[in-house]
Amino acid sequence: MFEALKNIDEVRLNFSPEGLLFMNITLAFIMFGVALEIKTDNFKNIFYNPKSAILGVISQVLILPGLTFLLIMIINPPASIAMGMILIAACPGGNISNFISALARGNIALSVSLTAFATITATLITPANFAFWGGMYARYYQNINHLNIPIEIDFLQMTQTVFLLLGLPLILGMWFSHKFPNTTKRILKKVKISSIVVYMIFIVGAIYANLEFIPTYVLPIAVFTLFLNTQTLLTGFFVATVAKVSRQDRRTISIETGIQNSGLALVLIFNPKLFNGNGGMAFMAAWWGIWQMISGIGLALILSRIKLPKLLTAKETLPKTKNLKK
Repeated sequence: MFEALKNIDEVRLNFSPEGLLFMNITLAFIMFGVALEIKTDNFKNIFYNPKSAILGVISQVLILPGLTFLLIMIINPPASIAMGMILIAACPGGNISNFISALARGNIALSVSLTAFATITATLITPANFAFWGGMYARYYQNINHLNIPIEIDFLQMTQTVFLLLGLPLILGMWFSHKFPNTTKRILKKVKISSIVVYMIFIVGAIYANLEFIPTYVLPIAVFTLFLNTQTLLTGFFVATVAKVSRQDRRTISIETGIQNSGLALVLIFNPKLFNGNGGMAFMAAWWGIWQMISGIGLALILSRIKLPKLLTAKETLPKTKNLKK
């Protein structure tokens, strides 16, 4: 089965200029929808419940990329697939993580806070994580074989691209939400639903445009995707379990760590100044986008049937004080 991947490092997927423009607009719209829900109050959850918030950040930003690199060393996938896995792990949480966390009856306030933090800081963290772990893998692999992916990661180009695709829509969305709160309330649900629909169209469209490669590569790519998805979900779960946070928070940290923005990964992969549509990376990111929806929603439906104690609000977790009589 894996013999089919022997030449995948040489595969280059080509999108028309119109297709690439649609990909960029789609991701910008999705991030605008995410930004409509980001309020300054969301970040107060970090102060009310700092342990879970800090653990969530550490799990996603530091531990996940490192364990992904370790997984790659163990299963030894083709080079371009390995680089795709590293890029996925370096991306911020996906736009559907809040929906899945709500479905799983997790801590919604924590989920929104972690998504907001990861997305806002992705302009620097995503390029930095990929440059570090991707560069380390590139140097390792170059000692064995020729790597058909640039050894020198263009950090500035990646930072610029992430800012244009995430930073600007986030700024615009947060400004719109603050300036027009009533309008935001009316359109928020429609925008969220539309974002998920557009996201799926975006992923399916990326695969449909290259159907000729599907019969050869879909099954082996699916196996590596399953390995990565299992690792990402378990990373958040074990970090939260070892730290002994509440079960609601364990669910949220697991989901936030396990769901990554494959849309951003695909746009970066098809950037001609970065990876120029590398086949292994593109198939890995595209299949990841579909599979994380299936596994995430499936897991959430199972967890939603397990009863948990009522989740306290931030105010309820504050210490109560008695009124003192003069």
